[in-house]
Amino acid sequence: MTLIDWIGSFAAFLTTASFIPQAWQTFRTRDVSGISLGMYSLFTVGVALWLIYGILLMAWPIIIANTITTSLALMILVMKLRYR
Repeated sequence: MTLIDWIGSFAAFLTTASFIPQAWQTFRTRDVSGISLGMYSLFTVGVALWLIYGILLMAWPIIIANTITTSLALMILVMKLRYR
């Protein structure tokens, strides 16, 4: 792996890891009252587009991180729609 790959992998790990505690709390409490539907909709589409971008580039750090984040964001978005 090159230095660029290490930097990308570390950045992907940090941004994905930073999202996990919020997702875990939302799943545990099912409290979606403080979540903006508009913001989460745009966020989920944006992360999904990053995933597509990573796939087109075959950039594994981008693919892995955004697969995880898109999945978590989609689950929270579904909860927001279901429990609002």
